Amino acid sequence: MIQKFLAFVFVYFLVTFTNAQDCTLTFQGKITDFHDNTSISDATIHAINLNKFTTSNSDGFFEIKNLCVQKLVLKIQHVGCDSKTITINLDRNLFKEVFLEHHLNELNEIVLKTSSKLEKTSIEQNIKKEVIDNFSDKSLGNALNTLSGVSSLNTGNSIVKPMIHGLHSSRLLIINNNVRQFDQDWGAEHAPNIDINASNNIHVIKGANTLMYGSDAIGGLILIKPKKYVVKDSLFGSALQTFNSNGLGGTINADIVKTYKSGYYSKIQTSYKQFGDFNTADYNLSNSGIKNVNASFRFGYNSFEKGFDAYYSFVSNNIGIIRAAHVGNVNDLVRAINSKEPSFIDDFSYAIDNPKQNVIHHLAKIEAYKRFKGLGKLTLQYDFQLNRRKEFDRRRSSFVDDPAADFRLFTTSFQPNLKIDAVDNLEVNTGFLIRYQQNSNPTDPEVTGVRIPLIPDYDKYESGFYAIANYHLNTTTEISGGIRYDFSRIEAEKEYKVFDWEENNYDKLFPEFTSGVINNFQIETNPKFNFHNISASLGLTKSLDNDLHLIFNYGLASRMPNASELFSNGLHHSAARIETGSLTLQKEVANKFIASLERSNENFGFSMSAYYNYMNDFIQLKPAGEALTTIRGAFIEWQYHQVNAQIFGLDLDINKKLSKLFNYKGNISLLQGDNLTENRPLILMPSTNFSNTLAYKNQSLNQLSISFTQNTVLRQNRFPDDNFFTFNPISQEDVYVDISSPTRTFTLFNFNSAANFKLSKKTNLNIAFNIENVFNVSYRNYLNRLRYFADELGRNFNLKFKINY
Repeated sequence: MIQKFLAFVFVYFLVTFTNAQDCTLTFQGKITDFHDNTSISDATIHAINLNKFTTSNSDGFFEIKNLCVQKLVLKIQHVGCDSKTITINLDRNLFKEVFLEHHLNELNEIVLKTSSKLEKTSIEQNIKKEVIDNFSDKSLGNALNTLSGVSSLNTGNSIVKPMIHGLHSSRLLIINNNVRQFDQDWGAEHAPNIDINASNNIHVIKGANTLMYGSDAIGGLILIKPKKYVVKDSLFGSALQTFNSNGLGGTINADIVKTYKSGYYSKIQTSYKQFGDFNTADYNLSNSGIKNVNASFRFGYNSFEKGFDAYYSFVSNNIGIIRAAHVGNVNDLVRAINSKEPSFIDDFSYAIDNPKQNVIHHLAKIEAYKRFKGLGKLTLQYDFQLNRRKEFDRRRSSFVDDPAADFRLFTTSFQPNLKIDAVDNLEVNTGFLIRYQQNSNPTDPEVTGVRIPLIPDYDKYESGFYAIANYHLNTTTEISGGIRYDFSRIEAEKEYKVFDWEENNYDKLFPEFTSGVINNFQIETNPKFNFHNISASLGLTKSLDNDLHLIFNYGLASRMPNASELFSNGLHHSAARIETGSLTLQKEVANKFIASLERSNENFGFSMSAYYNYMNDFIQLKPAGEALTTIRGAFIEWQYHQVNAQIFGLDLDINKKLSKLFNYKGNISLLQGDNLTENRPLILMPSTNFSNTLAYKNQSLNQLSISFTQNTVLRQNRFPDDNFFTFNPISQEDVYVDISSPTRTFTLFNFNSAANFKLSKKTNLNIAFNIENVFNVSYRNYLNRLRYFADELGRNFNLKFKINY
């Protein structure tokens, strides 16, 4: 009886208290576009804890009446916007403005691929993650070789430098995780120190409209992008292992990613690659093994209004150069050219002996962004890189463990960028760059045995400013334009032989560079140069119908001479030649025009791109036509000099769906490079090449895919004749040195197959089996600088296992 009475009293006071509350409060709000402060109408406002709904009017306003003092939880939604949930402690009448992002969701990985308007008026090709996985045990250059208009300059099979429309090295910008890669790319045998397993997408932009990244993209841009992670609680990763018959080695790669619905994420990735001696169709390539250790780490916060990304990568490459490529003099080279087999063939081994390269590359960056209402997005980035490169030559025993060349390159930069997108149909990117770079030769000359290093110690200072605008004229037409200014200053410390200094007339041209100190016929100098570069771009995209687009792009690009072109003056050991730079070199200026007609259709699509690149003061390295004698023997001298040049060509890609299960893809690249000053072809230009692929894919049969690919590279019939005669002291006669004649046409066939197997709800296994050079063709490639000494690789069986979890 007492319990019933107490319950009655409790209910009575509860009802009385509730009726006494002030439930006459009103919450008012306005829904506004974050970008341009315009009102958003017809947004749905759901008071979750009250189960009440309302919508915003044409001015973006809404209100909810008859509310009590309480915690109010509102979920605001609108078509094309991210939904937003807010919590309000309501104790009085209140008004609040709520901002929604009324543009495409930039946190979505799929949208990211087309969200950069900078690239829409460019001629662009992409390599997706599944293709990158196919090249997990190879290099960036090998993966890019699958694209039309992209080739490579090789030193053997492991050192691969990408080429876009016949240009490479300093004329290409490689952007790795939004950081411009600096790893002494001036050398023909210096490949990018990048682990492609750490990337998610690779973009190749063939135009020169890459002003956000630099002014010197005369050839184009390679943009390596990381993955954008969805904002949710998740843990996933992958493990990949490959096995190869040629080289008896492979790759192990693993990564794990943790994401949080709060927006934080982290990723750890590591890979290990090792191969022994590779084989041609007929013999072993002694000392051609490689050993790579790579790791990367990412940590960041990802939300629409603000965020940051911290990234660090470590790459260690130990690369053997075939023993037969080591020549002591020109006579060794003549014997190698005239021989069908290498001068040195040994049994298979995993050992990497001299000659070899040992390169370690560190890259780190911190990037942060903040969005401002009614304006846009401000991004600040700081990064640094440290590249240590050692080149080991075959020398007498006292120097066998010491590098013949030792370079340490340190680079650091700061780059703010402001993207203004508050105005409909218009996006403006503007920013500036400050960069410092230092090259040093840390190993004492007494240790290296090299009195004057090929590349001297130097300090380089850079600053730049750019502004780029993209505007949608209407639903079918977009235009872009931009301009960039860069200032560069380089200060070097270098010794010259007095005879060379005076013979080149430097004593009269640059008297201010000398200190007047002469030691053992060497004069100490301090060359200092300032360069001012202006670059610009203009682009147009016109949609002719739903899937047909016309793209036009013009780019003005300027490039200052690099340190190798200016200061080289000695024996380049890993290249087995004497290289001579010039202090009188001027900056290169290129005008590139490119037009493309593209049809994006899975039943029948194509891309046809024509381009013309005219270059004033084009810097090229070519044989001087004689051999110079050193204490090591006689070596060919190569000199840097400038000419006016042009490169033009055509890239054609076709895809055709033959049936529900069969597809065809084909491409062809045609290119011609001319030295206009001397009326002769440019040296080392890619020849016409084409490929055809027939593919079968059955989604219902474990996503089984089978494909056959044919690649043909025609003989390069346009080449400069730089052959010469030299005296052979052994035979006491002049011998003919044929260093220019190109290799013959070759055709290769490759087989690829893969299937996916579901292991559990969240785990699947991908198994791939591939055969490269199916018919074990014996051939040599004109763009391989070791073509004088050995054939290219023979047949290779490749097996891959990848688990995604």
